[in-house]
Amino acid sequence: MSSGSIPRLVIAAPSSGAGKTTVATGLMAAFAEAGLTVSPHKVGPDYIDPGYHSLATGRPGRNLDAYLCGRDRIAPLFLHGAAGADLALVEGVMGLFDGASGMGELSSTAQVAKLLRAPVVLVVDASSQSRSVAALVHGFASWDPEVRLAGVILNKVGSDRHEELLREAMDSSGVPVLGALRRDGRAGTPSRHLGLVPVAERRSEAVESVAELAARIRAGCDLEALLALARTVPELPDAAWDPAAYLAPAEGAAAAPEKPLIAVAGGAAFTFSYAEHAELLAAAGAEVAPFDPLRDEQLPPGTQGLVIGGGFPEMYAPDLSANAPLRAAVAELAASGAPVSAECAGLLYLSRSLDGKPMCGVLPAEARMTERLTLGYREAVALGDNALAAAGTRVRGHEFHRTALEPGAGADPAWGLTHPERRVEGFVAGGVHASYLHVHWAAEPSLAGRLVASAARSAAARGGGR
Repeated sequence: MSSGSIPRLVIAAPSSGAGKTTVATGLMAAFAEAGLTVSPHKVGPDYIDPGYHSLATGRPGRNLDAYLCGRDRIAPLFLHGAAGADLALVEGVMGLFDGASGMGELSSTAQVAKLLRAPVVLVVDASSQSRSVAALVHGFASWDPEVRLAGVILNKVGSDRHEELLREAMDSSGVPVLGALRRDGRAGTPSRHLGLVPVAERRSEAVESVAELAARIRAGCDLEALLALARTVPELPDAAWDPAAYLAPAEGAAAAPEKPLIAVAGGAAFTFSYAEHAELLAAAGAEVAPFDPLRDEQLPPGTQGLVIGGGFPEMYAPDLSANAPLRAAVAELAASGAPVSAECAGLLYLSRSLDGKPMCGVLPAEARMTERLTLGYREAVALGDNALAAAGTRVRGHEFHRTALEPGAGADPAWGLTHPERRVEGFVAGGVHASYLHVHWAAEPSLAGRLVASAARSAAARGGGR
């Protein structure tokens, strides 16, 4: 089987709340338990669902976001992530045709399905309808002829009689029913202010939940029919994305005498990271070393650069604050001029305090939780040269938090936001680049190359190696 012909399905829904994540994760786990190598993917910028996908499949959960990465990179990124898989499953976002606000189909599940030439299975919340389900499915099937709506999974079915009525209605729709799942809260995934609770925070319970989801899927879905449908896809003509192909030798560490070591924060407090970021750092010539700020009292030995992504530090502020040795080590690294890239949670961790708890003190700012949700896609430009981006570099990103920073920008801001609003945001100081903006580096691989080159130069200026 060539890489372009990997069997694939997109799991979508008419709206949020219908059960996409439940069904997609359960399908991934059920097929993996059946012995297939399953590649998991998620439409949109969300970091949390891919954690459950990874738990279900044993492979990295990967995002496909046409706003962040551009439509031309969706199929290549998919092929990169799905290499060697027997089956790829793509969980959609929101409703099937919902995309970036005011931008038509951009970043919608429908757009990704078309770019991947993949059949769509629609998960329908049937809890308050019977014959109307056929009208709903007919509307979704006929809205865009380029979207191949090839099957339906009925979710939250109340009884055998309810299922019978639903199936009778669907007989006239021309869209086959590939599964029917009863209402069942036993395999729930708990939520809080930014969505589901990440796997890293509830691993043992998450393992049990995913196993229960797989059992429900096996009992209620026609796995053979779903797999047969996935195998009807045409060949994708695109080449798989290759991180090394986007990095010029001068951008990486090719000229450095040894690989600079880039430490990457992880653990329960910092779970938000795109898999391609570490791959790009490695392709640029770095040695990538993960560490957990909740457990590790020192940075990995020889650290010459630091990446702190997003997550929920507000849930762990007391524990992060209590790890004074690591906070001091981060502050010392930043003061040395080594490159430090921090997004959202990382930005809060570098501040003086979070909800009154001392943090690393790298940035002259105080952070706190708020009731206000800040959410949406952003366009931004680098206002000056820094360790992450050259002046004038334009990026698209995503902002998603319920925290506030005072002040919200330093004397040298990280970004100038240009759409949908104009303002400056974040901090640049020495080698530090800290911002609320989540950026997918696959769209601008020079960010990874520049960070690695900055680490190599900083290490040389400080007297060389580790």
